[in-house]
Amino acid sequence: MSQYPTEMKLSDTDATYLRDAIRMSAVARARGNRPFGAVVISKQGELLAEAFCNTTETGDCTGHAETTAVRMLSPKHARSVLAEATLYSSAEPCVMCAGAIFWSGIQRVIYGIDAERLRIFRGELLEQKDAELSCRDVFNASSHPIECIGPALIHDASQVHEGFWKS
Repeated sequence: MSQYPTEMKLSDTDATYLRDAIRMSAVARARGNRPFGAVVISKQGELLAEAFCNTTETGDCTGHAETTAVRMLSPKHARSVLAEATLYSSAEPCVMCAGAIFWSGIQRVIYGIDAERLRIFRGELLEQKDAELSCRDVFNASSHPIECIGPALIHDASQVHEGFWKS
């Protein structure tokens, strides 16, 4: 039995949007940032935000893809719109990003590579380690339901990490 979470199947629509988030992770890498991306799609299928991790180029340690997307959304969209939106992330959201998702009111998250598999790419360097707490732990503590689907499209989401992280 594998030690990793089982890959989840997605609808064609969800797979398309998750691939958009994965595309944004490649943009991040091409710009010299850590390879993470996110998109937020309204219930009606409208792109509300797309973002990539920009921590290297901005020097802002909170510039993760999901947090950046939430910053873009918050002043422009009512919480009722965000409650019906889906955030697609190329990787499992970290604790900080899960908190931002909670505070935004977004109630549906779909992600690519899970934190366990990502830790294999990231290696053992201290500056590359994350808090070993699942986004599901944060979402489960929420006062409102947050549906969390992932990992999904693991192969696609993993490719951008190959050769990026120092071991």
